[in-house]
Amino acid sequence: MNRLSVEEALNLIENASLQELGEMALAKKLELHPDKITTFIVDRNINYTNACFVDCKFCAFYRHVNENDAYILSYEEIDQKIDELIAIRGTQILFQGGVHPKLKIDWYEDLVEHIATKYPNITIHGFSAVELDYIAKISKISTLEALKRLQVKGLYSMPGAGAEILSDRVRDIVAPKKCDSDTWLRIHKEAHCIGMKTTATMMFGTVETDREIVEHWDKIRKLQDETGGFRAFILWSFQSANTKLIDEHPEIKKQSPNRYLRLLAVARLFLDNFKNIQSSWVTQGSYIGQLALKFGANDLGSTMMEENVVKAAGASFRMNQDEMIALIKDIGENPAKRNTNYDILERF
Repeated sequence: MNRLSVEEALNLIENASLQELGEMALAKKLELHPDKITTFIVDRNINYTNACFVDCKFCAFYRHVNENDAYILSYEEIDQKIDELIAIRGTQILFQGGVHPKLKIDWYEDLVEHIATKYPNITIHGFSAVELDYIAKISKISTLEALKRLQVKGLYSMPGAGAEILSDRVRDIVAPKKCDSDTWLRIHKEAHCIGMKTTATMMFGTVETDREIVEHWDKIRKLQDETGGFRAFILWSFQSANTKLIDEHPEIKKQSPNRYLRLLAVARLFLDNFKNIQSSWVTQGSYIGQLALKFGANDLGSTMMEENVVKAAGASFRMNQDEMIALIKDIGENPAKRNTNYDILERF
C-alpha cells in the first residue's frame, strides 16, 4: 500500500465505512505486529503542581498560583507516590504539571536528580514541550539547553502533551498562551537530536476541522521521517466537564465512539512510520479501549495508578493489570507488560 496523502486520509475520514476502516487498520497493525502482542505499562501520573498561568480553556485541572488549592508536591509526597508504584512493580512515572510561573530550571534539575538518585530503576518520562518552553524562557536559556540539563540529571523521555491540534488557528482559540505548533515540533526535534525519545499526541473534539486533524498527522509524520524519535502516537477526545471552552463554545459536542475509532483507524494508516499506537481507554472506557485494538492500536497504555487531569474534566475510568490482561486475551491477542522503551518485560 502506498503512503496515504493528506487528501486520501481526509477522504477516508469523511467517506469510508467504519467496518472498512477497521479492516484496513487491523491489517496495517498486523503488518507491524504479526505476533499479535498487545502491550501495556504499569506506571503512575505524578502531577507535581497544579499551579499554571496558561489558562487552557479545555483544562479543569489547573489553578492560579494564588488560589487556596494550588499546590507543589514536596519531595516526601513524591517519594511516597513512587514507593506505592514500586510496590505494584511499576516501572515509570509520567511526570508533568501545570506551567508554574515561578519555577526555574534549577528547581527542575534538583527534583529530577533527587528522583533519579533515589529510584534508579524508575524511568522518568516527563515535562511536555509547553512546560519546557516556559522553563527555558523564565530561566533565560534555550529549550535545547533545558533539555540537555534535565537529561544529564536523569530525564529519560518526554511525553507528547501540549500538542492538542498542531494548528495555530485552533491553538489560538483553545489555549492562546501555549507555545505555537512550530515550537512544539522544534522542541521534540531537539529532544530527538540529543537521543531522547518522545511520544506524539492529539486531542480532538474541540474546534478543529478534519483537514486540521490530518495536517497534524502530516507534521508529526514528517518529523518522524527526519528523526525517528517518536516511540508512539496517542489520540484522545476532549473531555468537556468543568471547562471554560464548553461554556464559550456550546456548539462543541461530545465525541462518539464511532468518531474516535474512525480517527484512530485513519491515524494507523497515515502514520506508517510510527510502530506503536496507544488506545485511549482513559477517555473512552475499557470496552471501546478494547475495540480500539481492532482499529489499529497495539498498546493499551498505562494501568494509570493515578490520573488527575482528565479526571478533573469528567473522565473517571479505571483499569488494573489483571483487567488489561483479560481484555487483551478476550480478543485473541497476547498481553505483555512493557517498559517506556517498549521492551517486553513479562508475557502473560
